[in-house]
Amino acid sequence: MIALLFDIIGMAGTFLVVGSFFLLQLGKTSPTSLMYNIMNLTGAILLLISLCYNFNLASFVIEIFWIAASLIGLYKYAKNKSTLAAS
Repeated sequence: MIALLFDIIGMAGTFLVVGSFFLLQLGKTSPTSLMYNIMNLTGAILLLISLCYNFNLASFVIEIFWIAASLIGLYKYAKNKSTLAAS
């Protein structure tokens, strides 16, 4: 039962990460948008949680980088937003 819970969490993360990329390719979002970066960050965190049960080093490492890239994107979004507000 606990394995099923971690699988559901991991699948939700997968749908978020792949879904954000799909939306990007359809032109429904941009790589600098808040939605794109939040979807990627949330998806990567959910995948990381699922990896706590079914650990895989390569997947763990890529999710850490995915989280870092998403955080950089969110930082740049917030910085750009505050720069625009100050203008």
